[in-house]
Amino acid sequence: MKPETLWTGAALVAGLLFLSPVLYTIWMSVLTVDSYYAGDPVLTLDNYRTAFGQYDFLRYLLNSLLVSGVVTLGGLALAVMAAFAFARFDFPGGDFLFAAVVATLMIPGHITLIPNYLTLARVGLLDTYAGLILPAISNGFAAFFLRQYIRGIPRALDEAAYMDGATPLQVLWRVIVPLARPAILSMGLYIFITEWNNYIWPLVAISDSDLYTLQIGLAKLYRENPGEDVINWPLVMAASTITILPILIGFLAVERHLVRGITMGAVK
Repeated sequence: MKPETLWTGAALVAGLLFLSPVLYTIWMSVLTVDSYYAGDPVLTLDNYRTAFGQYDFLRYLLNSLLVSGVVTLGGLALAVMAAFAFARFDFPGGDFLFAAVVATLMIPGHITLIPNYLTLARVGLLDTYAGLILPAISNGFAAFFLRQYIRGIPRALDEAAYMDGATPLQVLWRVIVPLARPAILSMGLYIFITEWNNYIWPLVAISDSDLYTLQIGLAKLYRENPGEDVINWPLVMAASTITILPILIGFLAVERHLVRGITMGAVK
């Protein structure tokens, strides 16, 4: 047997092991609660109908998509502009500001919970979409990562564009962004997943159930224990599948750019 075949087989086995929790979650989500506890599988989609209908998971899904999408777009816009400024311009205090951005990576997120809560309470943004979005829209890691990537792009390309009469914003949009697309997409997926999985801040900032995200809705569903003396695990797994699938779809959509962006960013 060829070594390539062995490596391929090993990779497939490893992939199935990593995917096994997800596959088991999906399998459980299409079982009836009685058949799950009886060990005699009976397939149904009623768990998804119950999650979307009775437990309002469609609204939670839309809330998560809205919040995560806006945070991703806004965070990328800020990170790209900051990275471009740090990578291409020399200005007073630039090194200090960049060091301050990097220093934010060493601050545990839980430390900012109370200051953010008090600030938003003072301006009346608790229980609003803005209250969920604004504290997460700046991302020091994205700015740092993209700055390192942009520094690897030859300055001669910028200078050629300036000689043709381009402004800094035009250079950023027409030269830097296309060349840095793998890194930008990688950071976009990173920001989206981070915000999608965010549980603590929505739990603190939101009390209106109409604004719940999927993570809060999933915890609420589990706490309510929707079963007769037993937990309805198939229903909980259906809700978990609803929470997982958008992340899997997003990963598959940018997987090629993700690997390239992380690899090239690490080298540069």
